[in-house]
Amino acid sequence: MNAKSAISKEIFAPHDERMLGAVQVKRRTKKKIPFLATGGQGEYLTYICLSVTNKKPPQASITKVKQFEGSTSFVRRTQWMLEQLRQVNGIDPNRDSPEFDLLFENAFDQWVANTASEKCTFFQVLHHTCQRYLTDKKPEFINCQSKIMGGNSILHSAADSVTSAVQKASQALNERGERLGRAEEKTEELKNSAQQFAETAHKV
Repeated sequence: MNAKSAISKEIFAPHDERMLGAVQVKRRTKKKIPFLATGGQGEYLTYICLSVTNKKPPQASITKVKQFEGSTSFVRRTQWMLEQLRQVNGIDPNRDSPEFDLLFENAFDQWVANTASEKCTFFQVLHHTCQRYLTDKKPEFINCQSKIMGGNSILHSAADSVTSAVQKASQALNERGERLGRAEEKTEELKNSAQQFAETAHKV
């Protein structure tokens, strides 16, 4: 089981939540830690996760999850409601870059994703989730590539392929309907011919 599947199972499933997406990150800038607080828990991996509750009305949130060195389990840290997200900064709209910033009502974090493509996928899911679950204040997406905003996002291409499949099926049904219509006409013609033949035979 990969890390993201494990996080979904361990952190979100027990709280009746569905994980929609996750990205492994590191801080771009180190947090200043007071000298006395340095006896921490050692190295760790950080994931930014997007989830939604299964109960209605659904509530979407962003959660920081950590996995400490030497441990196989994950720990839920800070959590924000999606409504608290104010700005998503992709840093550079002209190239694939793993850096991004998230600005919340009460927090600001600067991150670097594992890869640019992982960040891109997470941003696409985040953008789609904001459009779906937020009605009033939607966060501002700045310095993002057009593919993230829906130019040719995975979600849109999936929607497009479904639409084209529906169109193809509809076309096939129409063609089948036409063929059936033609078959019915032929049946009617044969029936009439048979009737005429029967009448003629009867007269003879």
